Amino acid sequence: MKVATLSLDCLLERAVTVGVKVTPRGEHGTIPEQDGRRISQMRQLAKTLVNCCGLTELADDVELVVSELVTNAIQHSRGTRITMGLQLVGPTLRVVVVHGTQERPRLQRTDDSCEHGRGLFLVKSITAEHNGSWGTTCDGTATWCEFSARRPEGTSR
Repeated sequence: MKVATLSLDCLLERAVTVGVKVTPRGEHGTIPEQDGRRISQMRQLAKTLVNCCGLTELADDVELVVSELVTNAIQHSRGTRITMGLQLVGPTLRVVVVHGTQERPRLQRTDDSCEHGRGLFLVKSITAEHNGSWGTTCDGTATWCEFSARRPEGTSR
């Protein structure tokens, strides 16, 4: 897929999704280098898509949220495949990360000395800044978030 040729219509008509294989790991395993590259690739793809659709004011925040959701999925789900999807539905940009296992992500209480555990707090805070929300699917296999998105001038949907 050539990201540079995408337009706003790509996200309006259907979700853009990308799936990658990841290395399964046990409790608290370190993320291998190849999976770290997957996080970077998904983050960059999401930012590029959002920018190509004219939603530049959301690009940096979507990039950070995707990074957190994909990292959580790889680190905690113990799955072997991660799928990220983006879609513009009405005035809402929806981001979904599917990890396929029933390991439900949850907000953690951390103190200032903790090095980990703040990712979902960031997701919650960033989506709230954009009049959005976040959550998990009923079966726990995916985490989603939504951003209120202003449409670029001249779009009709």
